[in-house]
Amino acid sequence: MKDLIIRPGRPDELSVVEALLREASAWLASRNIDQWQYPPHRDRITAALEQGVCFLAFEGNEPIATIQVDDFADPEFWTLDDEPTAALYVHRMAVRRAAAGTGVGSVLLDWAAERAAAQGKRWLRLDAWKDNQGLHRFYEGAGFTLLRIVDLPHRRSGALFQRATKCAP
Repeated sequence: MKDLIIRPGRPDELSVVEALLREASAWLASRNIDQWQYPPHRDRITAALEQGVCFLAFEGNEPIATIQVDDFADPEFWTLDDEPTAALYVHRMAVRRAAAGTGVGSVLLDWAAERAAAQGKRWLRLDAWKDNQGLHRFYEGAGFTLLRIVDLPHRRSGALFQRATKCAP
């Protein structure tokens, strides 16, 4: 894999982020995985682009991935005992299928962990679809530990993962 250029997405790149997410959604559906089978949350993506927390990864001039990294700890998942402010959180990470299997996802997660450490955060965290075991294995292979599964009837996500940053004691 060549060097990636990772930078904040701009508000005028909403369609780029949406295209990456839609492609990931279609691929998941082709594998009979019902994760992300909804239109992208345009309002949330727009807000993340405006706040500078939605990033695009480029190989050359081609956008090949997106990741959102921010301090939003979903209160349905992360409790006060988790010390939510001690982490940054990953949301909506997707890699273009043509770049899948080349390590882009791992590079993005390493980059996000470095970002968290630079902000004095001990953890990089995320929640994943509860029944996507392949995704769970991917995150575990990228150094994350499954903390617990929060089973809420109105949420399909709820597998909570975290990874220590270099800022961790």
